[in-house]
Amino acid sequence: MTIGWTLGLYFAQRFLRTILVVFSTIFTLGYTLDFVELMRRTSEMQGSSAWLLAGLSLLRIPVVTEQIIPFAVLFGSLATFLDLNRKLELVVTRAAGVSAWQFIFPGLLVAGLLGVFAVTVYNPVASTMKRKADVIEGRLFGRNGVGSSENGAWMRQKSVDGEAIIRAEKVLDKDSFSGLTAFVFYPDGRFMERIEAPTAELKPGFWDFRKARVLTTDSQPANYDSYQLATPLTPDQVRASVAPADTVSFWNLPELVTRLKLAGLETTRYRLKYQSLLARPLLLIAMVFVAASVSLRFFRFGGVARMVLGGVTAGFMLYVATEVAEDLGSAGVISAVVASWTPACIGSLLGVLALLYQEDG
Repeated sequence: MTIGWTLGLYFAQRFLRTILVVFSTIFTLGYTLDFVELMRRTSEMQGSSAWLLAGLSLLRIPVVTEQIIPFAVLFGSLATFLDLNRKLELVVTRAAGVSAWQFIFPGLLVAGLLGVFAVTVYNPVASTMKRKADVIEGRLFGRNGVGSSENGAWMRQKSVDGEAIIRAEKVLDKDSFSGLTAFVFYPDGRFMERIEAPTAELKPGFWDFRKARVLTTDSQPANYDSYQLATPLTPDQVRASVAPADTVSFWNLPELVTRLKLAGLETTRYRLKYQSLLARPLLLIAMVFVAASVSLRFFRFGGVARMVLGGVTAGFMLYVATEVAEDLGSAGVISAVVASWTPACIGSLLGVLALLYQEDG
């Protein structure tokens, strides 16, 4: 006997409702903690109100909770299987001749569709909200630079003036940068000059370094009020190259990677982010397999607490493996495709293997 539409829809609704409850609970908890933290940080600042901080927290939290969607699916699936077992609904389903593979399918379908929704809708919305939150934080906490870090923003370019590596301490608004250092090389790789400037503007076709100091190997250092260096880069490319990957929408990532490649800029983190998002539906499906492999025999064999702990541990290990693979991908040890797809594929295969052993072995 195959599972009917009515029973399949019933199981799918149970999975979806439980997963959404788990996700909403984590979202609310994360929002509350973030709001309290912002209140603590701005307790002695002027111009910050509770409503402003509440709105800022609401803009910040979707990017954070995007990372816990796999856990929401895992815990929601575990809770659904447990409840179905507790009420003997799975026992009745099995007695009607429906196999485990058939009544697991609605959960797999819900997880896959949630993964597609998370990638195509939730991620773009979260990215947009994160960009708006960064603007508000910059105004609230007095930050005058964006896209910068403790190591500054590094860029690489090739132009008629040779190849150059440029470091900017801060990326200011519009086309302005501060704390510039540029190392320029001849086409054959020999060092040409070093340019230092407190500020610079990126204009069409060239960098305009202000109050620049130029050092070469065959002459004394020279100072210039304005010093120009040819560049193929545009302001949008430079800002995109130093923007956090979580502020770039899924739909914009392929175009961004293409433009950065043409400009000779680093694209690893964006390619990794794109592949990770593509693999997200399969990762959520793997979480359902993990939940099913440790929960289908709860009340027939006992050991509920031990099996729940096993499911949580297995899901956590899969998540850790995903993070480790992404770190290896970021470091260039493995390709972005391998780093993003391997944990999800292995998790799904291990879940299928465990179910085959339990149900058919």
